[in-house]
Amino acid sequence: MSTVLLLIHVMIAVALVGVVLLQRSEGGALGIGGGGGGGFMTGRSAGNALTKTTAVLAAGFFVTSLALSILAARQQPAPSILPNGGGLAPLQIPGAPAPASPQAPPAPAAPQVPQSQ
Repeated sequence: MSTVLLLIHVMIAVALVGVVLLQRSEGGALGIGGGGGGGFMTGRSAGNALTKTTAVLAAGFFVTSLALSILAARQQPAPSILPNGGGLAPLQIPGAPAPASPQAPPAPAAPQVPQSQ
């Protein structure tokens, strides 16, 4: 089930990227891109179709993302290929002394004030 859903998710993501790249740029902040009059799909109706297609694909992307995350949360954890289940063990260097337990620093000695005669 999750494999089929993942395949659909990837296809939606690729289609979404393609549709977004087909749309005409409106800003032209740097003077590059869709500033010219010609293009693959020009006109108001084509722009509306691409906008609606983008919205549908974006909604499909969100739905499949949520479904994949719910499926992943419900599955049993996969067995780990790492020793100790992937948990980190303390680093032990051969020949090195064992680390000492943390101790409180010694209390500072009281300052000695010279006595006047």
